[in-house]
Amino acid sequence: MTGNKKHSIEERVEDWCKQQFKNQKYFTKTESINPEIEEALRKAPSKKGGTGTNFPDIKCFIQTATMRRIPVMIEVKGTKGDFIKLDASGNIDNKKKDNEPNYTNIAKYAVNGAIHYAHAILNYTESYKEVVAIGVNGYETTGEFTTEIGVYYVSKDNLFVPKLVGAYSDLSFLLPENIEEFVRKLDELELTDEEIENKKLELEDDIERKLKTLNQKMHDELSIEVGSRVKLIAGLVMAGLGVPVKVAPLKVEDLNGEMSEEDNDGAKVMRKISSYLKEKHLPKEKIEMIKSVLSVVFVHSKLAEPIYGESKLHTLYKDIKQDIMPFLTGELHNIDFTGRLFNVLNEWVDVPDGAENDVVLTPRYVTQMMARLCKVNKDSFVWDFATGSAGFLISAMNLMIADAKAKITSPKERDNKILKIKMEQLLGIEKLPDIYLLAVLNMILMQDGSANIIYADSLTQFQGNYEQGEHKGEPFPATVFLLNPPYSAEGKGFIFVRRALQMMNEQNRHGRAAILIQENAGSGNGLPFTKEILEQNTLLASIKMSDIFCGKASVQTAVYVFEVGTPHETDSIVKFIDFSNDGYTRQNRKKSSQSVNLRDTDNAKERYDEVVRIVNHRGSVDGILNYLQGCYVEDTITLDGNDWTYSQHRKIDTRPTEEDFRKVVKDYLAWKVSEIIKQDGESGLGK
Repeated sequence: MTGNKKHSIEERVEDWCKQQFKNQKYFTKTESINPEIEEALRKAPSKKGGTGTNFPDIKCFIQTATMRRIPVMIEVKGTKGDFIKLDASGNIDNKKKDNEPNYTNIAKYAVNGAIHYAHAILNYTESYKEVVAIGVNGYETTGEFTTEIGVYYVSKDNLFVPKLVGAYSDLSFLLPENIEEFVRKLDELELTDEEIENKKLELEDDIERKLKTLNQKMHDELSIEVGSRVKLIAGLVMAGLGVPVKVAPLKVEDLNGEMSEEDNDGAKVMRKISSYLKEKHLPKEKIEMIKSVLSVVFVHSKLAEPIYGESKLHTLYKDIKQDIMPFLTGELHNIDFTGRLFNVLNEWVDVPDGAENDVVLTPRYVTQMMARLCKVNKDSFVWDFATGSAGFLISAMNLMIADAKAKITSPKERDNKILKIKMEQLLGIEKLPDIYLLAVLNMILMQDGSANIIYADSLTQFQGNYEQGEHKGEPFPATVFLLNPPYSAEGKGFIFVRRALQMMNEQNRHGRAAILIQENAGSGNGLPFTKEILEQNTLLASIKMSDIFCGKASVQTAVYVFEVGTPHETDSIVKFIDFSNDGYTRQNRKKSSQSVNLRDTDNAKERYDEVVRIVNHRGSVDGILNYLQGCYVEDTITLDGNDWTYSQHRKIDTRPTEEDFRKVVKDYLAWKVSEIIKQDGESGLGK
């Protein structure tokens, strides 16, 4: 050591690693392991966050007997203390508090750097879904050579979360004779429920951040008007998805600034969108409607005109391809973090003055709770009459698929059931064109529930039937109704509820409905619809919600749960819940990312689980109340439809207690003494 500077033996450590490969092929820093991987390492931000190429110290492949090839990225350091950096929870510390990459840690620590390379490959290649990341550090103390090895498995199936494989003292597990045992260990690594939820939040924050950056670029650099942005993103995403074997994804280089009307960049995008939609087997009418909406920005605008050889479409698509598409391809579509994409996009949608609260997308954790309140399962048929971006349908679909996987053992039967769920058991209606586009795209990304997303006014144009497929013209046999209606509609939106429940009753369809609506709609503002609803349906529960739309819609909401097809009786018991403390702490969504805006500070998940248990529990709830002690009331309602809110049924105990008596006496004596002192003071004036 010279002064305080530590002496690095990185070259010696690297040589030690290479020796362990024996006669096995490996690639050094400057050698190319594979064109696709090298391109990914070039495109991804460098270890220090710049535009330079990433250079893992050693690269190789491991290959199984079944020809499964897994890239291995090895980062080497040669100073004590440079092995690994973990956060307070014991996770790889490659992100700052704002979820931005922590390039300081990535550059300094061996394991952190290796995982950075793994993420680069997963994000910027199409062929590779898994990577082994290895960090090796070595140092000398009193002449003794010490090595530290960290082996992590990073995959799309595990949502990019690095999983520690095991403890190793050398690299012999990479030799052919040990590969099968090593890969078996990889396949046993699964995320915990907590890891899944945390990763969902991280991914949602990440896509939100990148979309906001893109939005700012469209404003500052590209001067693209707000009304065009949703259409542009939706169209370019469709063009970039492609259909395996049938439609190749649009390449950035395809948009080359051609000037002709037939081959300009906008025309190329529209042709790719047309081919994509056709292969999705959407009805001709739906395809033409989508194309008509999108042609406004891709054909009838100047965005395709080249400026210095590059059109605005090219510039925008280049960013989308790099920053957005990795979230929407591969295995990641299986989780509903796409909801965050559509929440952000929805903030760009122009809506009529005074209708801001009509285009608010319900948070994922609320849509999940409401689907559970309706006991959604694999055999449910679910519809939504104001579908927005399809958040309710996605939550329901996830529950339905999970139930199918749990209950159907035959792989063929299970796959057929999942296909039926997506194609036949979900239906949504949306009348705003931009929001409709988002709903269709969202369900396509969920592979593929777009079949029954209908562009129509559910109050005047929808008759309750399938509009395509083998069941075209037949009534949709709904058993579950989920809705967050436009609050500006008649009855604060209850007109939608009445229409949907009427259709279900006409079909003699029994089931459940869960409605998120302004709370005061249940105290008279929803009349006459609330009164009429009770004639054929039973109100099961009234749940006073927290400020779930913080920063977007300043309304007090409630969830009303109904048993469909059973008239409400005067002695029917309704479960009233004050859920204004749901365990989440929120800030204004416009001023913060989700990880900041929405924080579980008081057992939020457990509180939502408790609400579901209480509502779905038959008989007494004694013994299952925990977080909701003092926030739960059972009571009856009239048939007038105006006494549905929690505050109207909250029990206030007016009986005086001994403590009340003591307080009154204490307060009286304190007042009496003060009066005596005051009088004495006044009588002494002038003396």
